[in-house]
Amino acid sequence: MRSPLFQQILLCVLVFPVLATSIDDDDFIFHGFRDATTNLSLNSGAEIMQGGLLKLTNNSMRQKGHAFFRLPLRFHANTTISSFSTTFVFAMVPTYPKLGGHGIAFTVSPSKDLPWSLPIQYFGLFNVTDVGSPSNHLFAVELDTIQNTEFGDIDDNHVGVDVNDLRSVDASTVGYYSSSDGFKNLSLVSGEPMQCWIEFDGARKRLNVTLAPLRAPKPRVPLLSSHVDLSDVVLDSAYVGFSSSTGRTTSDHYILGWSFRMNGEAREIDLSKLPALPRRGPKEKPKALTIGLPVILSFVVVAAITGVGFAAHRKVKFAEVFEDWELEYGMHRFAYKELYSATRGFQDRELLGVGGFGRVYKGMLRASNAAIAVKRVPHDSRQDVREFIAETASIGQLRHRHIVRLLGYCRREGELLLVYDYMPNGSLDKLLFDESKTMTLGWKQRLRIIKDVASGLLYLHEECGQVVLHRDIKPSNILLDGEMRARLGDFGLARLYDHGTEPQTTTHVIGTFGYLAPELTKTRKANTATDVFAFGVFVLEVVCGRRPIAPIDESEMGLLLVEWVLLHWMRGTVVETVDANLHGDYAAEEVELVLKLGLLCSHPKADERPKMRQVMRLLDGEMPLPDVSVNRMNASARCKGYDELMVSPDNGPTQYSIDTESLLSGSCC
Repeated sequence: MRSPLFQQILLCVLVFPVLATSIDDDDFIFHGFRDATTNLSLNSGAEIMQGGLLKLTNNSMRQKGHAFFRLPLRFHANTTISSFSTTFVFAMVPTYPKLGGHGIAFTVSPSKDLPWSLPIQYFGLFNVTDVGSPSNHLFAVELDTIQNTEFGDIDDNHVGVDVNDLRSVDASTVGYYSSSDGFKNLSLVSGEPMQCWIEFDGARKRLNVTLAPLRAPKPRVPLLSSHVDLSDVVLDSAYVGFSSSTGRTTSDHYILGWSFRMNGEAREIDLSKLPALPRRGPKEKPKALTIGLPVILSFVVVAAITGVGFAAHRKVKFAEVFEDWELEYGMHRFAYKELYSATRGFQDRELLGVGGFGRVYKGMLRASNAAIAVKRVPHDSRQDVREFIAETASIGQLRHRHIVRLLGYCRREGELLLVYDYMPNGSLDKLLFDESKTMTLGWKQRLRIIKDVASGLLYLHEECGQVVLHRDIKPSNILLDGEMRARLGDFGLARLYDHGTEPQTTTHVIGTFGYLAPELTKTRKANTATDVFAFGVFVLEVVCGRRPIAPIDESEMGLLLVEWVLLHWMRGTVVETVDANLHGDYAAEEVELVLKLGLLCSHPKADERPKMRQVMRLLDGEMPLPDVSVNRMNASARCKGYDELMVSPDNGPTQYSIDTESLLSGSCC
């Protein structure tokens, strides 16, 4: 029989670790890691310090560190991806102030070793050859302190959502939404501990990432809320943990506490039980404070008196409007002072253009050295700004290679400022029709632009969380990036509705004359088919180099572009409609297919138009063009709808929206 003393010793050995941590296979919490060596798998530079801090990397250059929970977790229930929730407290202490390197990533990985991975910009997750490969089956949320242009980082202080790649599918500058003060910036390399919450809803495929200072309550509005489908990314059996790396600049990367739960909300971390960060050493008091303190104080008093008036002036100059309801939408809000500085005070020399409802300026964010386009949109307080902000926030969640990204906004008295990615090559409209243009687009470029826009429309109609109707597809709303790839911009007339539902009927016909489907005059209801119609007109415009309603020649003055191309199709001379600036440098078969596709998309009957997925397959050569009879595309069906639009008293000669739903109208970059 065991002695009472032996039983007490055994009880202490078994129970003491549980006092520090609570462990289950899919629900665990660590208040420090002093007794977690058997529950964590550490490799590379990761170690548990004497006080219980988990140190992922030290101040050595080009180092990586991994710390994973010891057992793999099951991430699939039947055929669906499971939900999970985690929260952790971390700190990054840079070797040199404000110079981080490179950061920390919460990771769901098929392996807990990752021996092939590299440090520096690869975060200890990937290497040169496998980054971006679907076979990685790796998901991460990165806390990144270095701006890597090869991965499209937005700045050197951001949170990014990574799926098999370090080119984030969504990202935001680090900060949090305070219930009283709106958005407040945070610095990852401040050396101060912060708390992060990551919550994934498997059923809704929704990922929320939230940050806050250590003692602040969890914000109601997440920093990021992204639609992410991990069903085919995360394997059924995977490990959860952290990866970290350094480069030429270094930081000590710490995890102070960690809580995780599968299919439920992670337990709250008790901050009072967390280990303390190492002291960074006392600083010697500068001699100036002891010798010249009276002189310094006198200068301070004078400066304070002088600065009162200046501060009051600046307060008025940079005053913003903020209301509590804006927090509901979680869209990044820029400070007006930041945008004023980025655009050099909105000087005329930074003016990119004037759209239907605002002036657009080029800017350069000083913190990240990122080029932006800022649109200043006047607004009347009587307009429904709240509805506009809600829809703009939804559009701001769109992420696609061929969609101009809305980065955020700012509100002032009497105006809204909308911030976009800057497109250095401007609008397609200028390259097609500006008499002062310095270059002519070749056929291969035009075909690629058409495919890019089709890809962006397919995403809007079928591949994002809601159906997004653009409602104003035309060359002036197609922007070209530095690689001459097309991006669909200006979502001022866009409308969103859930998949499987019907869009609402509108009071006015919304859009631009020449691109409006004939049925809009009767139904007043936009849908994906009306977007396809506008896309068809756009295709003809790009190939022919002609406006949709400009006179063709004296003998055909009354014909619209689509009718003119149709007439040539009937005559068997459709290739003769190609832009003369191409000088015959194209494949006739390709041109004929694209022209006929444009006519098919702009068919007068909505149910005859293809879906955008079919359009993409046709452009990629994956299916043949349907055999469409010319007689079924007679011009009279087109003209009837246009005639009604031209006499409608509601509509102006070009664009038909005059209320809040058109606030973003015009070229955005």
